[in-house]
Amino acid sequence: MAQVRLVIADDESLIRMNLKETLIGLGYLVVGEAGDGTSVIHLARELRPDLVLMDIKMPKLDGIQAAKVLTEEKIAPVLLLTAYSDRELVERAREAGVVNYVVKPFRDAELLPAIEIALARYQEFLEMDKEIKDLKETLDTRKLVERAKGVLMDSQGLKEAEAFRKIQQLSMNTRKSMKEIAQAILLANEI
Repeated sequence: MAQVRLVIADDESLIRMNLKETLIGLGYLVVGEAGDGTSVIHLARELRPDLVLMDIKMPKLDGIQAAKVLTEEKIAPVLLLTAYSDRELVERAREAGVVNYVVKPFRDAELLPAIEIALARYQEFLEMDKEIKDLKETLDTRKLVERAKGVLMDSQGLKEAEAFRKIQQLSMNTRKSMKEIAQAILLANEI
């Protein structure tokens, strides 16, 4: 199994160094480090890590704002490692799409489960996102085929089942999807 690739971000280099050693000791691969929120976004866009671990309080852009960008662009999941646990920050982190939140000081043994849970939740999110896209595509195709069947029924006097079989046959004969055939029928009807 491939090593999990991580990017870490904290404005204190000593904390980054200690965190990197801990993560390497746990078997992870640290592929990049950043000292501020803007840099971690650029680094993550470039390196496409499996997970980003970062502090909240950083210069230029805080960790929550950076997490929001990384989540919206679906670049990588974010695990926040921070000394701050007030309700307002936790709420902001939740709204930004952060997949896990660990309060400092933490024990090294707490990192492994936090990372693995964060990776699993993000994978579930990606799978649901793909399923939603697939369902939308299926629904769009079905709508187009229904409209194309209506055109064939009106223009050629076919029954519904015959119109569907005609679209299906054209799809097989031309090696085009039923959606493409339906779009062609609708386009031809407009002309």
